[in-house]
Amino acid sequence: MRVLILGGDGYLGWPTAMRFSGGGHEVGVVDNFARRRWVEEAGAHSLTPIATLDERIDAWREVAGREIVPYVGDISEGTFVAEVVREFEPDAIVHYGEQPSAPWSMKSVDHAVTTQANNVIGSLKLLWAIREHAPDAHLVKLGTMGEYGTPNIDIEEGFIEIEHNGRRDTLPFPKLPGSLYHLSKVHDSNNIHFACRVWGLRATDLNQGVVYGIETPETRLDERLATRFDYDELFGTALNRFAVQAVIGYPLTVYGKGGQTRGFLNILDTLQCVELTAANPPAAGEYRVFNQFTEVFNVGDLAEKVRHAAGEHGMDVQVDHVTNPRLELEEHYYNPTHTKLLSLGLRPTLLSETLIESMLDVIQRHRDRISEDVIAPVTQWRPEPLGQTLT
Repeated sequence: MRVLILGGDGYLGWPTAMRFSGGGHEVGVVDNFARRRWVEEAGAHSLTPIATLDERIDAWREVAGREIVPYVGDISEGTFVAEVVREFEPDAIVHYGEQPSAPWSMKSVDHAVTTQANNVIGSLKLLWAIREHAPDAHLVKLGTMGEYGTPNIDIEEGFIEIEHNGRRDTLPFPKLPGSLYHLSKVHDSNNIHFACRVWGLRATDLNQGVVYGIETPETRLDERLATRFDYDELFGTALNRFAVQAVIGYPLTVYGKGGQTRGFLNILDTLQCVELTAANPPAAGEYRVFNQFTEVFNVGDLAEKVRHAAGEHGMDVQVDHVTNPRLELEEHYYNPTHTKLLSLGLRPTLLSETLIESMLDVIQRHRDRISEDVIAPVTQWRPEPLGQTLT
């Protein structure tokens, strides 16, 4: 299979590229290195030292004896993505190539516009490229569970059967995104659904939960193959951020009461999910939605798990409940369905104390690269001043 990975230099994209390449597939990666620039502009950097894309590809060739073809450019600009799709002739396209941070999208009007333009226009240009040059290709698009928000009903996988005035139909599940980033993903989903219904394309929307983890079997082969690991308030996800805070003795920053409940999965399971999805494509004209997570936790529980695991390593860790910078329900009903990937054979990597301890060990090795200045939440969803600690 010929697999084209958009965002192939990123946290998920690079490990995915190696996984498919190591499995015998022909792999191309597309990136414009925006994630690296955005993190640097925020005064942060990856905890793990990461090589350039060219250095990674050279290292992978040395270690695995396999080639990965790079394409450098912005999919939202000009005809770049159409030219790549035409040249590479993919059977599957894994699309990670978007601005991935909710807080970043809420920093300013410029950040909001960049997020929406990059994500929505890039994906729309990709759809046209597939239509014109690879109409049989399977688009595997990384969405987010955040598209749904936290409705007071069970969350289905993409669609819901509705009865209204005596008539029934199956319609897209209502979306209540909580940030302009999540809203861009909703726009993507609507555009992709349209392209399948009207143009006969085939696509799977992977509504992913919060990802954690540092290493995969491929990244452990050579230090030059490491993927990035962010811990700052803009790009660092909850569990990753808590683990870094624990190592340096920084109080774990739980936003508000900590009752916010979300789906989580290990980076290893992201790779499993994408592989299974690509190996089992939909029919022409079919738009599928898979809810991609393995476990559900609230933020407060995650902090306690990290605190306990760190304590077993002799680390004295405190938990601070800081004023929530986000506009979100902190106590709510949350019961999302996630059966489709399990039915394809997903074997979950469940969060355990041992797994957290292994993350702490890796972070400890890179402790001297941690900057405390980028951890505290300063980006606000609302205009009023943000306090630091709840009383």
